[in-house]
Amino acid sequence: MNKQHVRDRIAQIGIVPVVRASSSREARVAAEAVCLGGIPIVEITMTVPGAIKVIRDLVKSGEDGLLVGAGTVLDVKSARACLDAGAQFLVSPGLDFKTLELAVRQEILMIAGALTPTEILAAWRAGSDFVKVFPCAQVGGADYIKALQGPLPQVPLVPTGGVNLRNAAQFIKAGAAALGVGSELVHGKGQESGKPGGIADAARKFLTIVRETRAQMAAKKTAGPSRT
Repeated sequence: MNKQHVRDRIAQIGIVPVVRASSSREARVAAEAVCLGGIPIVEITMTVPGAIKVIRDLVKSGEDGLLVGAGTVLDVKSARACLDAGAQFLVSPGLDFKTLELAVRQEILMIAGALTPTEILAAWRAGSDFVKVFPCAQVGGADYIKALQGPLPQVPLVPTGGVNLRNAAQFIKAGAAALGVGSELVHGKGQESGKPGGIADAARKFLTIVRETRAQMAAKKTAGPSRT
């Protein structure tokens, strides 16, 4: 799957499940669960024990066309290890230009982290395909995304941090290109028990919210402004 296909898949689904787990087993359970729930995308963070092996195993398994990315990638060394394991996209919590440059050279999709308008614009100009706005909830949530979209409508933003079932629709309406969702989707209870039903259910709910909200927005746009 080339970079354009990866970009299209993320844009279409609109959700990037962020997997943090205390063991490689729990990470695999979470990855399988979100896929079962209809989201064929997973971001395995480097904080997961044995994260590189988890990425490699998931890529090799080819689980239902699962798109496997690496998250919390802080430097070039980690990025290279993730790419060698087969990671199809990279995500960082902050803006590391050397890592971003590597992704651009290797033609691998990058979701660089940024927070301020200056950082977001810098990441976008340096070649980040999406820009992860983190931590989003702490600086205004959906209202912050809406404010950023005013002067930066060309930048596809992925709010992460504090995104949940209650505010997911608000983020989409505010202009988010996709949602980075962590513990509200990939929760520890489902991982530890080895029973992915709860995670899969949450995945379906998030997916429904994104689809329905986008459909409502499209219908409203097609209808045009109401006449009084």
